[in-house]
Amino acid sequence: MLDQIGDLRDTVITADALHCQRDHVAYRAERGAHWILTVKANQPHLHTQLASLLWRAVPDATRHDDRGHGRREIRTCKILTISTGIDFPHAAQAIQVRRRRRRLDDPKRFTTETVYAITDLQVHQAKPDQLAAWIRGHWSIENKLHWVRDVTYDEDRSQIRTGTGPQVMAALRNAAIGALRLAGVTNIAAANRHHARDSSRTLTLLGIT
Repeated sequence: MLDQIGDLRDTVITADALHCQRDHVAYRAERGAHWILTVKANQPHLHTQLASLLWRAVPDATRHDDRGHGRREIRTCKILTISTGIDFPHAAQAIQVRRRRRRLDDPKRFTTETVYAITDLQVHQAKPDQLAAWIRGHWSIENKLHWVRDVTYDEDRSQIRTGTGPQVMAALRNAAIGALRLAGVTNIAAANRHHARDSSRTLTLLGIT
């Protein structure tokens, strides 16, 4: 996909844990791009190294308090410059993001999630607010697409599992979500019900008359 983009110099690429790979980092370095990568269990050694850093001694660099979807979420971000001890090429800073979610209708119920990330950006190249904004932007894209596919379309329980069926259905779901988003839809579930009641509405959405 990135081969199709001409100039990547000084572009900041965010990616989830699937792309936290040494060959992917080497490719970005060759193209002159910067990166922020989420680190999860697929890189257990690196994840352990990041979790073992002295985060308790590090003050919060940013804090954001959001409300929506019937819940309140507080996100804090801590950042450490990496000098030694992290076994990953070009890594310059480590990031810890803690997300604490609380339901507005039941304040006693809450969850806390801690996520780690690494970046090749040096301190002078990106301020904490910028790093936090890039991470939030990446999660926003994931939430708008993957959450809708998982929850609204109940993709994980699909009975289509053979051949290329799953890939075809995923492409069709993405196309449907994209068409609705381009039409200004913010509630995909409600839009699905609206279009299901009259097939001509779907044709209109697709520009077919």
